Amino acid sequence: MVGSWKNFHLNIRQKVIVGMALGLVALGIIGAISYRSLLEIETKVKFVEVADDLLNAILELRRFEKNFFIYKTLEAIEENERYSEEALSILTRISPKLRSLEGGKKLQRIESSLEDYRKLMADLKRAASAQKPEEIQRLEQPLREKGKELVDLAQDLVYFERLRILGILKALKAQLAGSLALALLAGVLFVALVARKIVRPLKVIEKNMLRIAKGNFAPLPVMDTRDETQQVVEAFNRMVTELERRQDQLVQAKKLSSLGVLTSGVAHQLNNPLNNISTSCQILLEDLERLEADFVRRVLTNVEQEVARARDIVKGLLEFSRAKEFSILPTRLKEVVDKTARLVSSQVPPGVRIETRVPEDMVVDMDPQRIQQVFLNLFMNAIQAMRDGQGEISVTADYDDAGEQVYIRVRDTGCGMSEEVVSKIFDPFFTTKEVGEGTGLGLSIAYGIVEKHRGRIEVESRQGEGTTFTITLPVKHAEE
Repeated sequence: MVGSWKNFHLNIRQKVIVGMALGLVALGIIGAISYRSLLEIETKVKFVEVADDLLNAILELRRFEKNFFIYKTLEAIEENERYSEEALSILTRISPKLRSLEGGKKLQRIESSLEDYRKLMADLKRAASAQKPEEIQRLEQPLREKGKELVDLAQDLVYFERLRILGILKALKAQLAGSLALALLAGVLFVALVARKIVRPLKVIEKNMLRIAKGNFAPLPVMDTRDETQQVVEAFNRMVTELERRQDQLVQAKKLSSLGVLTSGVAHQLNNPLNNISTSCQILLEDLERLEADFVRRVLTNVEQEVARARDIVKGLLEFSRAKEFSILPTRLKEVVDKTARLVSSQVPPGVRIETRVPEDMVVDMDPQRIQQVFLNLFMNAIQAMRDGQGEISVTADYDDAGEQVYIRVRDTGCGMSEEVVSKIFDPFFTTKEVGEGTGLGLSIAYGIVEKHRGRIEVESRQGEGTTFTITLPVKHAEE
């Protein structure tokens, strides 16, 4: 049974219905409480009426008590007894329901005090009948004190019950105001529910579709609502996962495409060390018997250096082309920049110079292979922007004031871009190149890679003045 309740969840429509039903139930409960308060007020009013009658009877018996001590007549004592009986009758007529109220304890004290008062009055009557002035004088003070106590108790009872009625009325007004506030709150919550469950998810999806269009494939957090909203977000995240997988494939395809562009230059780069190795080997083979040991050692050392040079060229290509999972590692930024510069060196015209000013000790959490892809795209675009084969590409890096971010700037002295082109530069498939010369995906992919590193990439450019790309990366990368 418990397991079945755990699997029981409401959709948005059912939640709206349940919410409205709960609001009506809450209003009904408040109405019932208010009705109960009205019944309590009615009971209190009846009790106050009885307490007023009791107070009047006590005041009358006290009046005749004073008359006796002034005129010393038995008629005053008899009238006192009559009102004393009336007060006692009022007390005996009070129902158990009224006695159960908070003023019931005060009634017990009044009954006890009235009983003592009646005994004193009986003693006073006997002394008056026997004409004992000393006894009358002795009873006068305790009788007056007990009578005053009776009046105080009765007045206190009336005052207490009236305060209770005022308190109930105040609480009733608060309950009615609360009912109105609850009704307004229920209306606001209903509107908020519709906005949160329907309007807000649609806006979030719209916003994130724009984010995905820019290459940021971060998934949405899934709230455990077990309704249509959760289903839509889960479907959205599945779509994002698939898009991210396809984007990784696209990055790899772009890398292979870049390798095709670099192939001719790499062949030239490999040709030089191979020629040197071949020449050195021919020298050794022709005159090996006549050559001195030191000369042979120098030639072999040169062969070893050229082999290492060729190996580094091939290793750089293999590392760049190899597909890897996204992995954040503390990496020296200068090594990544220098490695990329060496990779594109075969494509750099003689009149173009690449200058790097990156601190040796600058370490940033990054995926070095993907950041290398970003630099490669920026370098290739910068080289192509210098159409006359003359200019400079500079790479600089520095920390922000807090030391939590690095700013990497890639500047070129190429032809620059117009404002219209700058506004679309990171859009997928946007390119200013001729058909067949580019896909328009390089900068879009670069944007997505930087976003995945929780960074930013921005561009400033003017026609005829060159272009500056600024990459902002966190020094320490906090994985979600």
